[in-house]
Amino acid sequence: MTLVTGDDGRARCHWSGAHADYRAYHDTEWGFPVSDDRRLFEKVCLEGFQSGLSWLTILRKRENFRAAFANFDAAKVARFGARDVRRLLNDAGIIRHRGKIEAAIHNAAAYLDLVDAEGSLAAYAWSFEPTKAERPSARTWEALREFTTTPGSVAMSKDLKKRGWKFVGPTTIYAFMQAMGLVNDHFDGCHVQRAADKARKAFVRPARRA
Repeated sequence: MTLVTGDDGRARCHWSGAHADYRAYHDTEWGFPVSDDRRLFEKVCLEGFQSGLSWLTILRKRENFRAAFANFDAAKVARFGARDVRRLLNDAGIIRHRGKIEAAIHNAAAYLDLVDAEGSLAAYAWSFEPTKAERPSARTWEALREFTTTPGSVAMSKDLKKRGWKFVGPTTIYAFMQAMGLVNDHFDGCHVQRAADKARKAFVRPARRA
């Protein structure tokens, strides 16, 4: 199944399901281009926490994560120490996984290094945007199910790992690309697809430092 029709009569990507919070995320966030570094850093961290879980689980805890991780201000998160790790391990509002918590803190420091080198996470991430030739002509379930990774997500994952980032495998990075609008994977017939395409067309891509 590619599309589902909600009680509002609108067709949506099937994964948005019947949950109101999932539908709101699908309709207003997923697939729309983002250039804000804080949101991009947050998403990388939350994709790491999602590993082995559903995105709905993370989405419902997102505000708790924001409170726990200083609204994903990387400069503040990078200064978290052992006391903060203990605090986070005792926070029932988030995913209490030591490896994922420590990875988020570690990645905050790696983020600061990346920004020093590249100017911004946005400029860096958007440099891996797939070309039109790399994308399927039809955005159907059959076509897009082959895109759990792409050359761009593999390359970005490999480069981030070289820079010391953790929980940034190519599948995780492709999910990040889908969510942050580096690709528009709303299925053909989804009522959001055209709006996301329009937003991507108008979006000014940030440039990496020369």
